[in-house]
Amino acid sequence: MLARAVRHWLLALQFFTRIPVTGRLAQWVGYSPAMLRASAAHFPGVGWVVGAWSALVLVVSAWALPAQPASAWVAAVLCTAAGVWLTGAFHEDGLADTADALGGMVERERALVIMKDSRIGSYGAVALVLALLTKVGLLALLEQSGLVWAAAGVLGAHVTSRWAPLWIIHALPYVGDADGSKSKPLADALDAGALWVGTGWWLAAIGVTLALQPSWRWLGPVLAALLALALMRRWLARRLQGFTGDTLGATQQVTELAFYLGLAVALGVSVPVGG
Repeated sequence: MLARAVRHWLLALQFFTRIPVTGRLAQWVGYSPAMLRASAAHFPGVGWVVGAWSALVLVVSAWALPAQPASAWVAAVLCTAAGVWLTGAFHEDGLADTADALGGMVERERALVIMKDSRIGSYGAVALVLALLTKVGLLALLEQSGLVWAAAGVLGAHVTSRWAPLWIIHALPYVGDADGSKSKPLADALDAGALWVGTGWWLAAIGVTLALQPSWRWLGPVLAALLALALMRRWLARRLQGFTGDTLGATQQVTELAFYLGLAVALGVSVPVGG
């Protein structure tokens, strides 16, 4: 049971990051469409790796840079770049494609065709620039509120934002190109067991954030991410009557930003930080 879970987690890690699973380890992990489908439950586990790596870069950068106001921005840029590099901009690409397809008021069938186009249009470019600028700005703001808050927030955001798409997969049907999409093997509806596994990964991350900074303020980012998830689900149901691999990436990006924003707002409430 544990060995199978580790195999599925390693398969998800290989699929969603640049981390290679090769040689004897790859032979031990194995591969099949059924395994890839089962690995969806471990998406938040991938968030643990990406979040820990990004938080480490943030902390090391903050310690190494001079104590100047601009240093928080530099550390935020390096943290963001570290996450983008490790994932190969996988989710950012999904955000751009989703923005291009759904940014204009085109019909559902036309939106699905646009989403398959590898070129980035004006909606996608604007969405990417705004998302990256907002992410860097929020991370710099969080760092100035406290490095521990920022580092814990990065971990919580990456895990939460990879837990959120599981609920999209669970609630909506897949409507992408079944023949041309590499995401199709993992896009089938998730059962309750897979959701519980993913939720276990997420609860563990929330437990770590609470251990690092015990505070009611973590309600802010969690509620903000859940609201963003609900809005994404409603939007996809209305515009596409389902989801695609690209919209899962967009959901990850939107809920990650919502988590940072919710934490920044919670930290701005005028009560003692330890409250």
